[in-house]
Amino acid sequence: MPRPEDFAALYALLDEPVVEGDCGLYCAPHNEGGIPFCCDPRHAVPTVYREEWAFLVQRSEMWRPWLAETPEETRRLWKETPRYQLPVVCQGIAACARERPYRSLVCRSFPFFPYFDRPGTFLGLTYYWQYEDRCWVISHLDRVRPAFREAFVRTYERIFALYPQERETFRYQSMLMRRVFGRRHREIPLLHRDGGYYWVRPRDGRLRPAQPQEFPKHGVYAVIENLPFPDDPP
Repeated sequence: MPRPEDFAALYALLDEPVVEGDCGLYCAPHNEGGIPFCCDPRHAVPTVYREEWAFLVQRSEMWRPWLAETPEETRRLWKETPRYQLPVVCQGIAACARERPYRSLVCRSFPFFPYFDRPGTFLGLTYYWQYEDRCWVISHLDRVRPAFREAFVRTYERIFALYPQERETFRYQSMLMRRVFGRRHREIPLLHRDGGYYWVRPRDGRLRPAQPQEFPKHGVYAVIENLPFPDDPP
């Protein structure tokens, strides 16, 4: 049974920056209010494990349970959230800057989730495609640090030991991504746990090697890429 104190070790495992620099600064100018998309509950509502919540509230005032503008919307999201998790919201980017050690696992992982192949093998990292048009990292997968990739894999192996049901959760998420990308006639970018980059063919899950620079840009980042003088972080 997971314990609140297990999260001190999990946070220490997943304490690597996703990219060099602060990716929130790269996407924030493109969001209303200059807030990074992943920090804006209008775009993303994170969840925490219930034991993680117990760990956090003993040490930080950064988090509170998430409530929507209407009771109906609140009930809907809470109903959709697994019983061993809670939807939460933080006190904002200033609080996060002050209390960085208490970022949740979801915040540390975003925009990635563990990708499972059809037989159920954890192959590496892919991303929540719903944020393709907003998340700077998704349009710059070549910038993801190897140390982050390694830390992500180690952390989720530990999470699967603590929460075996999460393997099926992410296996389903991976299956759903194959279905969505198959309908769009697209292949899935994969940051493999072996350090390589691959395309996943949705129809049968087969992998083919990729160059990270091949992965496409999306939304405003695709527009910026084609400007005569791209305004993009170095």
